[in-house]
Amino acid sequence: MSTKVALIQLAVNGNESREERDGRVALLLMSAVANGAQFVVLPELWSMGAFNTEYMRTSSSSSFEFFRHSLSGYALACRVWLHAGSDVEIATDGKRYNTSILANPDGDVVATYRKLHLWGGAEGEAGVLSAGDSPLILNTPLGRTGITTCYELRFPELYRALVDKGAQTYLVVAGWPQARIEHWRTLLRARAIENQAWVVGVNCVGTHDGVTMGGYSTVVSPRGDVVAEGSADGEEIVYADIDLDAVTQWRSKFNWLGDRRSY
Repeated sequence: MSTKVALIQLAVNGNESREERDGRVALLLMSAVANGAQFVVLPELWSMGAFNTEYMRTSSSSSFEFFRHSLSGYALACRVWLHAGSDVEIATDGKRYNTSILANPDGDVVATYRKLHLWGGAEGEAGVLSAGDSPLILNTPLGRTGITTCYELRFPELYRALVDKGAQTYLVVAGWPQARIEHWRTLLRARAIENQAWVVGVNCVGTHDGVTMGGYSTVVSPRGDVVAEGSADGEEIVYADIDLDAVTQWRSKFNWLGDRRSY
């Protein structure tokens, strides 16, 4: 049995307010569900843009609470699983995190994930935000599901750690720039091939803070085949069916994971 996923490749432009973008997200989400989506995924930091370090530095805790409650409310209203992308969370000790939320069709936030690997050094999010301290994997309609964020795609050891915990599907939410988009496309396939797992990667389009996003939201099968892919620059919804039997069958035919050795 398969699960239909919808990747919302959202336009994130600097000339649009958060309220306007939130309204468009609601409409796109309803459209995805009307087209049969059972699991919807949004990009990283879509409410402000992944390169908007000023927002990361100055956002309020109420902004994250609005993000959390409004998106879990959308999941409930649409009766859909929703990876809401991420926003800036402010912890009780004042530290700021790039935090994703995952909500179920009852509107319950079943998981939060603080990004472990932060990009850009002192000039990027690493100069503003704190890193999380643990990977996240949980059971969803996509099987054992590992949650990762953007830059983390460059760290194969994270995906190995998740496959050792049973990962069958990886969700990768991103704000990946056009300048390095071929890295994104290549690494999505690499993570699928080496772990024999589904990879669902959602990116933005548009331009904010002087950076143009690269699009190409993609679903890759456990065999490494691209089964669905968005455009380079258009806002759109990308659909694919995730069949967990494909993981079992491919791993049974080629037991590459079982042939690994420690050195």
